[in-house]
Amino acid sequence: MTTPHRRRHPVLAHLPFAMVLAVVALGLVRIVLYHWRQGTVLIGVALFLAAALRALLSDEQAGLILIRGRGVDVLTYAGFGACMIAVAMTIEGGPLVDCRL
Repeated sequence: MTTPHRRRHPVLAHLPFAMVLAVVALGLVRIVLYHWRQGTVLIGVALFLAAALRALLSDEQAGLILIRGRGVDVLTYAGFGACMIAVAMTIEGGPLVDCRL
């Protein structure tokens, strides 16, 4: 006799993606409010969050942040996050005179 497969609640299955999406939404709000550098850094932080969640969670728990293999996902998310933050911090000019999140 086999044991029944325990299914996760549908909301919990999408929680990692919702967390990343919430940080991205906060970044987009900052961009719309003309704090483009802070918003871009927040989007980079969201990508680092996705990398961390993908590294820590199993394939079943990762939900919609699972794309390829664990290593490829972590390297891709972290690489894009680093690029976003590097570009945001190195562009001269713009509203970074008073940088407070």
